[in-house]
Amino acid sequence: MNVPQPSDLFGTLFATVQERGLFPDSKTFADAVPRRSPGAIMHDWAALAPLDDPALRAFVRDNFDLPEAEDYPAPDARPLADHIAALWPILTREPVAPPPGSSLLALPRRHVVPGGRFRELYYWDSYFTMLGLVRSGRQDLVEDMIVNFGSLIDRFGHIPNGTRSYYLSRSHPPVFYLMAALSRDDSVAAQRDRLRWMQAEHRFWMAGEEQLTGTGAHRRVVRLHGALLNRYWDDHPAPRDESWREDVELAARVPERPAEELWRDIRAAAESGWDFSSRWLGDGRSLETIRTTRFAPIDLNALLFGLENAIAASAAALGEAEAAEAFLRRSELRREAIETHLWNETLHCYTDYDIDTHAPHNQLTGAAAFTLFTGVTRDARAAQVADALRGLLARGGLLATRRHTGQQWDAPNGWAPLQWIAITGLQMHDQAEFAAEIAANWLRMIQAHFTATGQLLEKYDVERCDAGGGGEYGTEIGFGWTNAVTQELMALAQA
Repeated sequence: MNVPQPSDLFGTLFATVQERGLFPDSKTFADAVPRRSPGAIMHDWAALAPLDDPALRAFVRDNFDLPEAEDYPAPDARPLADHIAALWPILTREPVAPPPGSSLLALPRRHVVPGGRFRELYYWDSYFTMLGLVRSGRQDLVEDMIVNFGSLIDRFGHIPNGTRSYYLSRSHPPVFYLMAALSRDDSVAAQRDRLRWMQAEHRFWMAGEEQLTGTGAHRRVVRLHGALLNRYWDDHPAPRDESWREDVELAARVPERPAEELWRDIRAAAESGWDFSSRWLGDGRSLETIRTTRFAPIDLNALLFGLENAIAASAAALGEAEAAEAFLRRSELRREAIETHLWNETLHCYTDYDIDTHAPHNQLTGAAAFTLFTGVTRDARAAQVADALRGLLARGGLLATRRHTGQQWDAPNGWAPLQWIAITGLQMHDQAEFAAEIAANWLRMIQAHFTATGQLLEKYDVERCDAGGGGEYGTEIGFGWTNAVTQELMALAQA
């Protein structure tokens, strides 16, 4: 299904508003809703002489409804657990039927958004949020969200990064199979729907595999001497609508680099969820050197291993023996490829594979924890992964990386999803003591910051145990995955 994004509908008007920096956050205009048809707006725009900023702002306000800032409860004396429980209704949205010209995508059922500027449903964020919903007894919302994501797969062939038209050219880390495992609907019809959706997602990630022979890459598939792995990608090499000005300015700083190549690598990093990190930077420091599409990432391939195993198990449960056998074979081949190509003998850990240097990248990141979480690693190497991850431990939890670059998925930041992946994965591999240490560090930081501010945040500085920073936008409050992971870890600590 071809859904135009705002830059398609409003062309030169959109580019002018974004490149002039009319709004501090580029996402503001991308989320605006036109008050009349795009054709009528563009007709009037074409007839106007060049406008100064005040006149341009007036034209926009006359023709668009701009998104309003989200309101959250003022800090009060409620305990942390009660505060989290009170946030779920605030972050819950009813089914969406977008008005004409809106960038929002329709959703048939209720859902929970992350919070702050993230006003829509996001893909990988939602898995962690759903853990908290289960813990809060909101299984109804979990089932609704699974159906919402299935509806996106049915319409678009994949789950987009988020439910905006400008996110449709990319996805997010493939965690739908983990969401599906949270369902309590055991009817055969529901099981078949979930299996069908998982198989469709797998086809999306593997599209073009049959075209690759020997060594090479096509879209999201990488073939290394016969072994199949995956990478992050985006099918639309252009500035992101929600970060248009930033992407145009970035390309202008490196005129010697093809702009479309740069923009695709930026978008691929957005698909990874790690937007942005030294993981993807050629020089390890500057965004101008980003080369996301030249890596086969360890977390992505670990998750696809998990997806293939989940499809095999679901197919077997439904009596589809041939499909079960085929996907079990796929998962074993992927495990072999990960062990062969993504194990770093120097770091004694899994790292991203650099397609251009034909070797594992020499950087430890929190993404290595996904090999524990999905079970891709064998016990002999699991202990080495745990030892390596200790190098990322800080006072407030695990760092994303140890490099200080100013990007939000680097030091000093730590993120709730990485804490959960690492803690759960370590527990699965007899590393309970280390898992408990990470959890204790995280909870101590969250509780202290909440006591001081009455807020939960999207990201944290786990070195100073304070609000996180860096990246393209300010630290958001809300916040779906922090609420849920904290809630889960508090429950585990009390068990």
